[in-house]
Order: sequence, then C-alpha cells, then structure tokens
Amino acid sequence: MTDKESYEKARDPQELERLLIARQWAGDVDAMAALYAVDAVLDSGEGQLTRGRQAIRALFADFEAKGKKFASGKQSPAVISGDLALTSTHLPDGSVTAEVARRQSDGTWLWVIDRYSVI
Repeated sequence: MTDKESYEKARDPQELERLLIARQWAGDVDAMAALYAVDAVLDSGEGQLTRGRQAIRALFADFEAKGKKFASGKQSPAVISGDLALTSTHLPDGSVTAEVARRQSDGTWLWVIDRYSVI
C-alpha cells in the first residue's frame, strides 16, 4: 500500500462516499482501502464479512479486476453523535447502503462498518 498520508482525507463523514467512488473510478484500490479503519468490517451482501483494511483492499482489487464499479446515489445527511457517524446512500437500483464512520484523533473520518445493502 502506498503512503496513505498523501491521500485526501475526509474532514466530514459525508465526504467518504465521494472519495470512495472517485478513487474506484481512478482504479486506486490502495486509496479506496485508506478510507477504512484498520479494524473495519465490510458486509458486501454476499454472505461473508470482510474484516480489516487489508482484506477490504483485496476485495476492492477483485472488484477492479472484474470491472465492477460503484454507482453514485443520493446521500442522506450524516447522523453524528460524538466521534461516530451514520452515513447512508440510496442507490439508483433502489438499494440503500449504511456505514458507520469514526472520527480519528486528527479530526478526519474513516469508515469502521460498511454494509452495501440494508434492504
């Protein structure tokens, strides 16, 4: 993984989705994984949880190899309580994502839980 310090950081939890999609369309799986906490958990809806930033990076590398791309959707306003935030997006196919972000010690945000579809 390249130096994550060089990547733009999310100063607001609402920025995470925009950064993820831009990085995926640019083909930068390292930069995508850098949006997740080291101990993050991702539920892609395929019956198995992906645990940890390195495993999430591998999942994104697989997506990249298969040409899978995320679609932009309509983000709901983040619900923030202290150092946690709930983000969600209504996607064009009718599904809704849900994510939990955690504020880092430098004030930036990283996802700690990501669920592709809650309905």
